[in-house]
Amino acid sequence: MTSASAHRVCFSLQVQPDLLDEYVARHTPVWPEMLAEIAASGRRNYSLFLGEGGRLIGYYEVDDDDAAQAYLAASPVAARWEAEMARFFVGLEGRPDQAATPLIEIFNLHDQLAASGTDATASDRSTDESDDAS
Repeated sequence: MTSASAHRVCFSLQVQPDLLDEYVARHTPVWPEMLAEIAASGRRNYSLFLGEGGRLIGYYEVDDDDAAQAYLAASPVAARWEAEMARFFVGLEGRPDQAATPLIEIFNLHDQLAASGTDATASDRSTDESDDAS
C-alpha cells in the first residue's frame, strides 16, 4: 500500500535485443552500493519488468521524485552504474535513470476505491461470500 503522499512513477525503456541476457545478468544482483543509493534517494517498491523484444517497464514509489532524481544525479555510485547501463538501451541520450520515457497513470484501483468510499477489496468480498456459503 502506498502512503498518502506517495507518488507512483512508471517508465519505459528499450533494451537492445542482442544484449538482453547480459542486461538481465547485470541485475541479478544489482551492486549492493547501488541498491543502497536507490533506497537512500527515497525510491521504494522499485521493480523492472522485461517484455518481449526488450521492452523494459520500470515502476517505483517516492514521496518527492524531484528530490530522488537530484539525489541520484549527484551520486557517484549512481553515475557509475548508469554509465555502465547506458550501452544497453536503444535511442537513449543521457543517463538511463534521467532519460527514460515516463508513462501516464490512467487507473489505480486503490485510489478509485478510496474515492468511491469502497473499503472492501475483491478478496474481502470473495472471503465473505465463501463464509456465507458454509
